Amino acid sequence: MDPGSAETLLSHARLGQRIKRLRLKRSMGLVELGKATGLSASFLSQLETGRVVPTLRNLARIALVFNKDLSHFFDSGEQSVFRMQRRRDRVRLPMGPAAGPDYIAESFGILIPEGGLRPCMAEFLPGEQRTAFNPERYPGVEMVYVLTGTIELQRKGEAHMLETGDVCYISGETQRTYRCAGEQAAQALIISFDRDTAELRRPARRVPAA
Repeated sequence: MDPGSAETLLSHARLGQRIKRLRLKRSMGLVELGKATGLSASFLSQLETGRVVPTLRNLARIALVFNKDLSHFFDSGEQSVFRMQRRRDRVRLPMGPAAGPDYIAESFGILIPEGGLRPCMAEFLPGEQRTAFNPERYPGVEMVYVLTGTIELQRKGEAHMLETGDVCYISGETQRTYRCAGEQAAQALIISFDRDTAELRRPARRVPAA
């Protein structure tokens, strides 16, 4: 294979994204990965952002750390994906006191085992005695689509009413709570995106690296 074709193959494999995904799953920093591979943290940073392309030898070092074959980095990922979850098979999980839950969650996460995207159907029950849903903060973003009813979103001490058909897009690092604001239960589809999934990356010029 000529050098130009090899560079094209490596570039199209989106190696940086794949390596970063493996590293984050291990909760491993760039410095730690550098020590394990013998590569500098600055080089690994450029690799993950697509500014450089690794040699096969360097890629093999990285694969060894994560117990992966080299083929893992060149899987096209273009195989067809088709998954279904029947409503009757979905588990409704009451959250809060057993005697009177505050809301009911139905997760669709089983459809997306790769992680990074977490869809959930939430039903917020009416009543002043209910405790508001206070999501954990995480590095990412969250989209909330109100299906039925009215939901009160408290963001930094300020109340916002979300009615049927309204959509909210909010940082996962923001202090926020959700609760039913009407006499009838409110339902919302909540989709959480990890930062690595949510960020839009601009194509970067790639140059070979030794």
